Amino acid sequence: MIKLIVSAALAAWFGMAAAQSFPTRPVTLIVPFPPGGSTDAAARLLAEGMRGPLGQSVVIENVGGANGSIAVGRVARAAPDGHTIDIGQWDTHVGAIIYPINYDLQKDFTPIGLMTINPQLMIARKDFPASDLKGLVAWLKANPGKGTLVEQTAAAKLAGLQMMQATGTNLEFIPYRGAGPAMQAMLSGTVDLMILQAAAALPQSRAGAVKILANLSPTRSPSIPSVPTSDEGGIPGLHAAGWFALFGPRGIPNEVVAKLNSAMVQALADDKVKARLGDLGLDIVARERQTPQALAAFQKAEIDKWWPVIKAANIKVE
Repeated sequence: MIKLIVSAALAAWFGMAAAQSFPTRPVTLIVPFPPGGSTDAAARLLAEGMRGPLGQSVVIENVGGANGSIAVGRVARAAPDGHTIDIGQWDTHVGAIIYPINYDLQKDFTPIGLMTINPQLMIARKDFPASDLKGLVAWLKANPGKGTLVEQTAAAKLAGLQMMQATGTNLEFIPYRGAGPAMQAMLSGTVDLMILQAAAALPQSRAGAVKILANLSPTRSPSIPSVPTSDEGGIPGLHAAGWFALFGPRGIPNEVVAKLNSAMVQALADDKVKARLGDLGLDIVARERQTPQALAAFQKAEIDKWWPVIKAANIKVE
């Protein structure tokens, strides 16, 4: 018994010592997608905002492939000292079950904090005949099987399948490795439609390079209030999940998690960061939702909601 008590005390002491000195080197923030997408943009803003509170640089590392599961697997295997974390989202920490992953989404990660809720937009190439969802459905019915939809994430494919089921239409899915490459295909006119986060779509929309058909959310976004929802556009219930959060490997000491969370919270409260995230169409969650405990509960609710839908849709890796 004495040995057990001593061992526990030593473990607690080492944990406290590690937390007090954390971070001892730059923190690596892994972005699970190539540069140029919304995840990359949000991560770079956050990294800059966290640098001051942490007293160390936050280095971005883009690790693309397999819908983000390669990058997230790397985080799962990283040392639990807080120096390697990832910016996670629905695709990487909920929808990743469509891949043969070798880690447990519910057990192998330490929640650090929920950052934003991200509107998912349905966009079309700039010269596409339709300019809203009603026009899109009419065009798809008049041109069965001719429409193409980018499949850069599991969320995009799931929303595309739901739309086809709800409207009795057909689309051809075109796979891409991330929002950045997929957007280049859209700008070149190679594909017709895309479902992606507002952060990646808004700059192109403002430049007149694409057109937004709808926000696939239950309510309009405070960041982009002029964009109608899918319910308003004539396809009720066509909703796509989107959010950003920070995760680390399982076993990070609580004191280190608290430091990372505090740095994230301070970054999100910075006026410049808030303004830039708003420009990207990202809605920062309320302060009480930014805690590790709130993120853990939120992720569980997302899993409970979406895993049955994914399984029912029988989405497979292609």
